[in-house]
Amino acid sequence: MTNVLFVCLGNICRSPTADGIFRELVANARLDQKIIVDSAGTGDWHVGKAPDTRTVAAARKRGYDLSVLRARHVNARDFDEFDYVLAMDDANLADLQRLKPAHFTGHLGLFLEFGSRGDYREVPDPYYGGSDGFELVLDLVEDAAQGLLNHIRQRLY
Repeated sequence: MTNVLFVCLGNICRSPTADGIFRELVANARLDQKIIVDSAGTGDWHVGKAPDTRTVAAARKRGYDLSVLRARHVNARDFDEFDYVLAMDDANLADLQRLKPAHFTGHLGLFLEFGSRGDYREVPDPYYGGSDGFELVLDLVEDAAQGLLNHIRQRLY
C-alpha cells in the first residue's frame, strides 16, 4: 500500500481539492486497492466541516465530488501512516517539518514538485479571492496529481 496525505491550512480548499482529484485518478487507474488518499489541515478551526462551498462548486463543474470530505487536523501520527505528506505551500511545509518525527522515512515536500508546470511552486490559497482562484487551484492540482500518480506507478511496478 502507498498512503498519500495532502495538507493545506484549513483543509477546506486546496487539500480537499487534491484529495478528491487524486482519488478520482487513482480509482480510474484501478489502483484504489493500492493507494490510500486523505487530506488534513495544519490549522484546526474547520475540523469536521465540509470543504468550502466555492471549492465544491468549482470541482463539481469538472466532475469531482468533494461533498463527502470533512476537514481534520494533521497530527504526528500521520507520519506513521502516510508515505507521502504533501504540503500546498511553504508555510504548511514548515509546520509539517516541525511536527515530523525523527523516524519518518517517507516523502515530505511540496505537492507541486510532482507537477509539470514551472510557473507555480506552491498552490495559492483561493479562500479570500474570486472564482478564478479556485479554477487555478484545479488546474494546478490536476497537473500535479497526474504527475504524482505517474511517480507512484513507477514505484509500484
